[in-house]
Amino acid sequence: MGTFEWTVELRFLMALAIGFLIGLERESTKVDHQGRIFAGVRTFPIISLFGFACAWLYKMGLAAMLPAGILSVGALAAVSYIAKTRTGRFGATTEVTALLTFMIGALVLLADVWIAMAIGVVNAMVLSEKAELESYVERLNKVEFLAVVKFLLVTVIILPVLLNQEYTAFRLNPSRIWQIVILVSSIGFVGYFLSKRFGPRLGLWLSGLLGGIVSSTAVTIASGRTAQKHPEVAGSALQGSILAASVMYIRILVLVWVLNAALVPVLWWRLLLLSAIGMVLSVTVRSHRATPEESAEGQLQNPFELRPAIVFAALFVLLSIATVVLKRAIGDPGILLLSAVVGVVDVDPFILSLIQSTESGLQLVVSGVVIALMSNTIAKGFYFALLAPAARKDTAWRYALWAALHLPLILI
Repeated sequence: MGTFEWTVELRFLMALAIGFLIGLERESTKVDHQGRIFAGVRTFPIISLFGFACAWLYKMGLAAMLPAGILSVGALAAVSYIAKTRTGRFGATTEVTALLTFMIGALVLLADVWIAMAIGVVNAMVLSEKAELESYVERLNKVEFLAVVKFLLVTVIILPVLLNQEYTAFRLNPSRIWQIVILVSSIGFVGYFLSKRFGPRLGLWLSGLLGGIVSSTAVTIASGRTAQKHPEVAGSALQGSILAASVMYIRILVLVWVLNAALVPVLWWRLLLLSAIGMVLSVTVRSHRATPEESAEGQLQNPFELRPAIVFAALFVLLSIATVVLKRAIGDPGILLLSAVVGVVDVDPFILSLIQSTESGLQLVVSGVVIALMSNTIAKGFYFALLAPAARKDTAWRYALWAALHLPLILI
């Protein structure tokens, strides 16, 4: 089969189509601006074709045509902006879009077409979603946003200067450790954002499902407290807790796939099976729809804050050292014992240190991962039962059964 070729004729039509798409969006805003707008459904396709023509002349040897063209469109946009401000209207969205449309027309001819298509479609989407974006900004938590900015700033500063080499007999790599912190924080932040955005609308079960991407233990404790205060929604709280724990297995699988893909063939079916068991157990819970105020999403901590990131890095280093020390001192039983102990608190740092250990065999790593997850499951069942007496019986048999089903997967 021959490969598709973007001929000059097709590129011309693409420049026209993208300009027309942007023009349609801008034309639709004339109602909001009482018909006073710099360019619309006719002008934007013309600007795109003007960029295409300038790029054509540039390829023919007239190198000055591209800068002359962009200066011409810029001058028209400046005149429009000045005239608009004199009438008391501000904002340069349409004028900047005109400059971008000229560049899109030129890129269609000079670069890969997908670049121009991507810029054009994203531009049209951003323009059309003005109301949604502005409403999101109004709901934006400034403290959380500042925490994200600080973390990203520190990451940009710290990561490039960290040495990418191993130190000490425990083979600690500073750059690698901080990359893992960034990875875990990024995955957690996706869940945190989704939980904040959608969790309150559908209650505890969705908060648990999304919160499990961040911290299933935090969701379990928050759900248990909700059930303690509102016994009538104990079923929904338990369902959210089990769903959060189910998502934990998928989150761990993603991290294993990114950090040590060689383990995926032996771990993927175990982790997906355990996650599916949790999903089934959650369905058996008789739940009631929880109100937004009862959602557990407010208990989650922003993973992009600097303090939890540093704590995670410290735990990762300590557990990496402990794994090597116990392996050398006691052998395999020491690793398995550590797996059972650390699962009571937080499994992520231990599992990530274990899967990168060069001194542990494949079977030991698999057993250690499953034991840590089993220990964590038992701990979460204990936390929820302790906090929610109204659902203690339902909690006990579900978490006990779930934990017991880990054992065959350890022995296989």
